[in-house]
Amino acid sequence: MNPIGIIHTLYKTKQDCPIQPLYAAGVEGRVEVFEQYVEGLKDVELFSHIYLLYHFDRADAIQLVRPTFLDDTPHGIYASRHPCRPNGIGMSIVKLIRREGNVLIVDGADMLDATPLLDIKPYIAKFDAFPNASEGWFADKAWRQKPDGRE
Repeated sequence: MNPIGIIHTLYKTKQDCPIQPLYAAGVEGRVEVFEQYVEGLKDVELFSHIYLLYHFDRADAIQLVRPTFLDDTPHGIYASRHPCRPNGIGMSIVKLIRREGNVLIVDGADMLDATPLLDIKPYIAKFDAFPNASEGWFADKAWRQKPDGRE
């Protein structure tokens, strides 16, 4: 895969970065789409939310089973959202504030600055929301701080 753009945020280090878009609410990010892909942005501004798929280009070594940010019990990487994955693909739903040419201004960007953008997809509640979905091992977990004390 080749990046179609780059995501700009305030977060320069992993320690600064929130672990989910919910905890980046109110934080503006800029999603710069490379010129050769700008035509594909037609009508994206009609959506309130979009999925950003990106490359965890600064993730640590792959760990197929590991504790997560929310639980000390090790879980398989495919039962978590941890970035130490074989293909290093991240996904976040962000609020689309506006489009400025080839740049999308978003709220809730929870990725490191200069993260390679792989794709954009619209969030469509009729297709993407499953209110009765099981949350697996996470269902009974309360939010806690990261190991370094950050929320």
